[in-house]
Amino acid sequence: MLNIFDDLYQFSAYDPRYDLTCHQYLLLADEPLLVHTGNALHAEGLIPQLKRVLGGRAVRYVFFSHFESDECGGLPLILKHFPGARPVCSEVSSRELAGFGITDEFLVKRPWERLVAGGFELEFFAFPSEVHLRDGLIGYEARRGILFCGDLIFRSGRAHGAVIEADWQDVADRIEQAPDKEKWKELKKNLLRLRPRFVATGHGPCLKITG
Repeated sequence: MLNIFDDLYQFSAYDPRYDLTCHQYLLLADEPLLVHTGNALHAEGLIPQLKRVLGGRAVRYVFFSHFESDECGGLPLILKHFPGARPVCSEVSSRELAGFGITDEFLVKRPWERLVAGGFELEFFAFPSEVHLRDGLIGYEARRGILFCGDLIFRSGRAHGAVIEADWQDVADRIEQAPDKEKWKELKKNLLRLRPRFVATGHGPCLKITG
């Protein structure tokens, strides 16, 4: 697990079948936040690294942007090792996971809602990523200026620890992961309202925002 920005740690797993690197993140706040779990196999490698960085503390929240195996497939294993952790997700994700027998108490969030916890503050935005183009969530950590963008910004290849510099306006103009044009207009408007310092991607290099 790599300290990639401030008190943000990154764990990555590369899948050669898809030439894709999947990232998970630990925000080592007063109440530690895990962003994405990886799939079940990734989570097996993630857990010992989490415990090493946490140093006896526990994960308090687990945020995942949408219902897909690389975002939340490892959730049952994470909850087994950190039973006090509370999953944070969209309403669609909570229903889908319940259908797979995962019935923990989810903290369901909607666009424009916030999660204010010990040492961090997440603001949520709609992203059309769920089944049938229902809205998933991306999260902006306002105190540090970190955007957890899920699959919104996406690149193939090996990318563990990779960070590239980028201009925020240029990044927003190039995003193509929102197939619904009207929803994309609203999302872009919301993104440009933000002033992130760092973009923690789900796949590919992270972005250090320079302008």
